[in-house]
Amino acid sequence: MEKILIVDDSIVQATQLKAILDKEYDVSVAHTAEDGLRLVNTESYSLILLDVVMPGMDGFTLLKKLQEEIITQSIPVILITSLSAVEDEQHGLVLGAVDYITKPFHALIVKARVKTHIKLYNYRKQAERQSMTDQLTGIANRRRYDRCSMVKWNEAVRFRVPISICIFDIDHFKAYNDTFGHPAGDNVISAIAATASSHLHRNTELLARYGGEEFIAISMGDPAEKIFDHLKHIRQAIEDLHIPHDPSVSQWVTVSIGGVTVVPTVESSYAAYLKVADTMLYAAKKQGRNQVVWADDRMQPRLEKLSAHPHPQSQENF
Repeated sequence: MEKILIVDDSIVQATQLKAILDKEYDVSVAHTAEDGLRLVNTESYSLILLDVVMPGMDGFTLLKKLQEEIITQSIPVILITSLSAVEDEQHGLVLGAVDYITKPFHALIVKARVKTHIKLYNYRKQAERQSMTDQLTGIANRRRYDRCSMVKWNEAVRFRVPISICIFDIDHFKAYNDTFGHPAGDNVISAIAATASSHLHRNTELLARYGGEEFIAISMGDPAEKIFDHLKHIRQAIEDLHIPHDPSVSQWVTVSIGGVTVVPTVESSYAAYLKVADTMLYAAKKQGRNQVVWADDRMQPRLEKLSAHPHPQSQENF
């Protein structure tokens, strides 16, 4: 059921709107703009009905704040108002509102406009989802990663929590494609994406195909020790798929993983720590592949100890 948020300081008016929509939608109510802002940052809404004239923060100010945040700017907002001046309506539409409903409102008009804008919102979401999904694996693509990585980084800065950047690379993938062919290589990429995504599915995590046989993941909230152990389990789960490799390089298809955990500040550079993660990936390959090399917030590398002896390989097969 689609979720709708009503933000209105009038208990009577909010109750009337909720009664009109309650049978078809999951409706939440906030009686101040501040409470509305809090709810919209903790729940996922398909539409907001927003009163313009409220004490404290008014509807126009809340609308402006919603449009400034990436995670809320796409939610359609219908303004509810008794203001009849053309200038007021124009101001709301310029700020980003999708429609106006004037008081006193009619139930049929409210239902029709809400239904129309939720339908349009879902069409846009579906189109956006397709444009941000890797067609081979079904996980996020590079475009979605580019958009979401900075959102998560800024959240980590704001809440002062650890964030981890990790890069996966399929070992000796060129040799695999040369031996088994590119269609088989595509199947390997899909299998590894499915395995990794089954372990990286929390709201605080993002897994994306970075390009070719390379994947990138962002994880928020866990310290270096925990994410390091988590990535070791993922690496082992991929090896345990037992996908046969070219026996001259390896028995099974494996991955190397490099990454870094940091509690970022406003002065921190995401690009700099992405480079650290890439350096750790190179170190994992240099150490023999099929392992995790991690840097903590003091830039102290952690090496995974493996019992298996690595196959000596030249760098061109990375």
